[in-house]
Amino acid sequence: MDITFDMFIETEVPEGEVIISRTDLNGIITYVNDTFAKISGYSAEELIGKPHNILRHPDMPKSVFKDLWDTIKREKNWSGYVKNMRKDRGYYWVYAEISGVYKDGKLVEYKSMRSPVPKEKRIEMQYIYDDMRKAEGESVRMVTYLPYETYEKLKRIADEKSKSIDEIIDTLI
Repeated sequence: MDITFDMFIETEVPEGEVIISRTDLNGIITYVNDTFAKISGYSAEELIGKPHNILRHPDMPKSVFKDLWDTIKREKNWSGYVKNMRKDRGYYWVYAEISGVYKDGKLVEYKSMRSPVPKEKRIEMQYIYDDMRKAEGESVRMVTYLPYETYEKLKRIADEKSKSIDEIIDTLI
């Protein structure tokens, strides 16, 4: 159970900025531009060599990434809205355009160019992705306020059983 609320801090991609990255055919990052590093909160060195899904936000439906991978593996371009998680657990939205990079006619890597998303579109996509996750049986986003005493009881029980608070809550259902 996250009680830091860092996950609610949004970083806006500035207008006119483009986030660029390249990955190998397995999604391992091989290049990032300075804008990508700055917006994601990681250094370029921390990103290169890591799977691109290091940025995957739990609000993103798995089916979006399945469609993305199915599309680019067929050597077609993919575009769509993506909510990414920053290193500090905050988030940012981008419109991503992903395509293959070819050398001598052979697909050798993928490139992604990402641009800002207007606020109204971010709100619309959040609702769409929430509905998709529900329909697909994935976890749903929920914010709740518990009395402090209730939280402390859950924490004590979790500590006694060497489990997380989320695991304790799961046993109640």
